Amino acid sequence: MDSHCPASRSITLRFLAEPTDVNFGGKVHGGAVMKWIDQAGYACAVGWSGYYCVTVYIGGIRFYKPIYIGQIVEVIASVVHTGKSSVHIAVDVTASEPKTGVRKKTTRCLIVFVAVDGAGDTVRVPSWEPVSEDDIRLQEYAIRMAELRTQQEHKLLEIDHKMVQ
Repeated sequence: MDSHCPASRSITLRFLAEPTDVNFGGKVHGGAVMKWIDQAGYACAVGWSGYYCVTVYIGGIRFYKPIYIGQIVEVIASVVHTGKSSVHIAVDVTASEPKTGVRKKTTRCLIVFVAVDGAGDTVRVPSWEPVSEDDIRLQEYAIRMAELRTQQEHKLLEIDHKMVQ
């Protein structure tokens, strides 16, 4: 077994929203925000697991407020649940005005990564246990979302099976 000691359960990326991130409406493009979410989630999952990780699910993504060019963007990714080889990460994105420091939550989602070895086979990740009440709620949310994904996949398979007949 690898002697890897899991890193902190959380990572924060902080940077300025740039003109190259803008969409036709003059705000940061949602695709850019999704890229940042995936990058922060990946860094968090790899730091926790000690292995290369692949994105297997991004869900519940919710855009609350736009991000404007020149704002300071903060992307916080935190481990909220672990399976045998999966790391479930909650990601929150905020933006603040550099002059005033006023911060607003802009985006939130849940992202799931699976740790793999050099051959692409899944590997066991260190388990994470909630400590605070907030941690417990976040883990319960992640577990519930996993159950809903499984139900959704079964329904889609039923539909596919009926369409083939």
